[in-house]
Amino acid sequence: MSIPKTMRAAILAELQQPLIIDEVELPPQLDVGQVLVKIGVSGVCGSQLGEIDGAKGEDKYLPHLLGHEASGIVEEVGPGVRFVKPGDRVVLHWRKSQGIESLPPKYTWRGKPLNAGLIATFNEYAIVSENRVTRIDPSSDMDVAALFGCAVTTGFGVAENNADIRLGESVVVFGAGGVGLNIIQAASLRSAYPIIAVDLHEGRLALAKQVGATHLINASQVDARTALLELTGKQGIDVFIDNTGQPSIIEMGYELTKAQGRVVLVGVPRAGRNISIYSLPLHFEKTISGSHGGEAVPHVDIPRYTRLLDAGLIQLKPLITEHFKLDDINVAIQRMRSGAMSGRCLIRMHD
Repeated sequence: MSIPKTMRAAILAELQQPLIIDEVELPPQLDVGQVLVKIGVSGVCGSQLGEIDGAKGEDKYLPHLLGHEASGIVEEVGPGVRFVKPGDRVVLHWRKSQGIESLPPKYTWRGKPLNAGLIATFNEYAIVSENRVTRIDPSSDMDVAALFGCAVTTGFGVAENNADIRLGESVVVFGAGGVGLNIIQAASLRSAYPIIAVDLHEGRLALAKQVGATHLINASQVDARTALLELTGKQGIDVFIDNTGQPSIIEMGYELTKAQGRVVLVGVPRAGRNISIYSLPLHFEKTISGSHGGEAVPHVDIPRYTRLLDAGLIQLKPLITEHFKLDDINVAIQRMRSGAMSGRCLIRMHD
């Protein structure tokens, strides 16, 4: 297949504004290590909301494409690509995997360069670096496969690699969105107890219970700190995982974990919003650490987690609660912001 001349894409042209759906021109040929993928569906992760809002500060790359979690079919490969071939079904992910790290693609929008980085998935086609795609079984459910791009690999990686959850440990997951729900699933697989899900929305808490949470706290109805103390007592919490990036919640988690407890930060605070903690406990085995995508290694982890899915040991289909067309991606984003959407939404790129 030759590379399409144009495609439709969702473009972030200005911070804190709706994405622009428009035609984008693709380069005429692939560079070394690049892979052309026809996107089937793309997930929308909370980190994209942060990008749109400028949570990390000034965005030097505007205008640019977005998205880092998707499934699709390889259409063409550039020179040097060894791990995928045309016709392969693949997961697209932002964590590095095996293969070449290519140069970013050179898209054009309205006659000017359009940035995209090594992966972007809010578009009908994507030219991505080889090390951002992982081949999956030809019979794979493409909706479910998209979740392996971030929600599953990050969530399970947080439980395995960052928190190192052990049998019978108490775990608090603050924020039960797409990643949080998979942290809860992984904590359940590792026989943690209790597994306490905290969120502002009943729909998300219902899903949290379905995938393994033993206790639920709706922080819009009760004081979360008081409720956690009632559940965990004076002994404190073994593992506190924050997905919100809110400094006050991070500080609370640090306070409520036991002397040898672990605080894991998945959500990222907005630029300039710092946390304030008393550091002495860090000298006596308490830890606080940040997660970078659960430190996942996609070509190793995706096959492992797929085996769990095939064996019926994890649930992913119920986590997908809404589908949208590309034209309606701003509606999806607004529903995510409001909490009206309980699970993961998927954007279908082709009718």
